[in-house]
Amino acid sequence: MDRMRRLCGGGRQPTMEELAAVAGTSLRTLYRMFGSRQTLLRTLDCEPVPSPRERLLGVALEQVGRRGMAALSMDELAALAAVSRATLYRLFPGRDALFRELILAYAPWEPLARAIDGAEDPAPELVAPRVARALAGSLSGRTGLLLRMVSAIIESGPGGFDEVQRLTVHGLGRVLQYLEEQMAAGRLRRMHPIVAFQLLAGPIAAHLLTRPLSARLAPETSEAAVVDEMVAAWLRAMAPEI
Repeated sequence: MDRMRRLCGGGRQPTMEELAAVAGTSLRTLYRMFGSRQTLLRTLDCEPVPSPRERLLGVALEQVGRRGMAALSMDELAALAAVSRATLYRLFPGRDALFRELILAYAPWEPLARAIDGAEDPAPELVAPRVARALAGSLSGRTGLLLRMVSAIIESGPGGFDEVQRLTVHGLGRVLQYLEEQMAAGRLRRMHPIVAFQLLAGPIAAHLLTRPLSARLAPETSEAAVVDEMVAAWLRAMAPEI
């Protein structure tokens, strides 16, 4: 771990390939252990200096969460992120390009697909915790903003909704494919895979939304422990019918 932490020096975020090389292990092992790159970087206490692109995306996510996509001003975005208009339009030529990058940067679907594909054993009792941790890591600290962002884009018309579908089809599709495979193999109770996923994802999202309150009521309970309990409950509920 100390060798990996040294890669974080100078305010940079090392790639998973760099971290795996320094740790002397495989990418698959890192994803199996931590679920996502951001989870690993948080474990390493990396404090990167955000790039102009990262600042723009972070401010855009916050602004969309507060006022919706339709009210987002590109000029105001540049000012709030402390970048020039030229830099903004070089990175994101317009609102459509910005929206696409917001989805790619913050939507949780790809981390979920990597959590499944990085597992050495497909057994649900091993994969479900990885998927749940990847989901919690992707949503942590921005659950409400993401929900508002998606809502605002759906309200903007069919074009925005089609874009959401196109960008999420691989990651979410991989999750549903995995659930279907496990149901067909008799390892999970049969139901629509979307409902099975909602049974896992819904409680996690609700927990993250209410975490500021629940943390005061039960301060000794860690987020990871709560997620693990939810996974255990999901596995019991999804056990094949005898």
